[in-house]
Amino acid sequence: MPELVDDERLDFLVSDESMRIIQSPTIFSYSLDALLLADFAYVPIKKGKLLDLCTGNGIIPLLLSKRTRGNLYGLEIQERLANMATRSVAMNNLSEQINIIEGDLKQHQPKLQQSNFDVVTCNPPYFKTPNDNEKNKNEHLTIARHEVCCSLEDVIKACKLYVKPGGKVALVHRPGRLVDLITLMREYKIEPKRLKFIYSKRGRPAIMILIEGVRDGKADLEILPPLYLYNDDDTYTEETKRIIYGF
Repeated sequence: MPELVDDERLDFLVSDESMRIIQSPTIFSYSLDALLLADFAYVPIKKGKLLDLCTGNGIIPLLLSKRTRGNLYGLEIQERLANMATRSVAMNNLSEQINIIEGDLKQHQPKLQQSNFDVVTCNPPYFKTPNDNEKNKNEHLTIARHEVCCSLEDVIKACKLYVKPGGKVALVHRPGRLVDLITLMREYKIEPKRLKFIYSKRGRPAIMILIEGVRDGKADLEILPPLYLYNDDDTYTEETKRIIYGF
């Protein structure tokens, strides 16, 4: 059992109760968008190298470790979060498969070889840098949610730096940034290939998007069937239950 700090707690991964993860209400707790991205991303089963940028407490590498025997890496700028992720990896006996690195995605990391990853994923900060009076009093949450330490362009640039030619890049974001995403992906030679819109319910505006691109790929964007999270009676749809609970 790992030593917990302050208000940290141990949670079961809802999609796999054989795994546990360290979370904190004041530092970081994963949300549905991480589960959606982990389910959406292409994963080579037998081998390969996968990198998760802005990995937080390591939720996406932990989830993807159940789908691949490849090597997984997570890059996180916040020391406290990187430490939480490292302890969660060790607790689940995955230290030989998952490597958590503390570092800034805007700077080249010596432990991460350029153009060497089959897949790069990222659940980036969604919101542009707020004014001082709009910032969350909690610095950890501000960094996770707002483009304080990295912009969307920084994220796409890092994806291009690490993904190999022909490799895949998958991200989750808000619909309002879709044009920015496609523009930046093309600027950095990551051709958008798959796009999925996420809705809370039928008849409502989209609340999230999942997008995957291929480095140096040819133009051919597939719009996937939408995902509706809830039925009209506010219960999860069958697809949502599969993503969250694994059935």
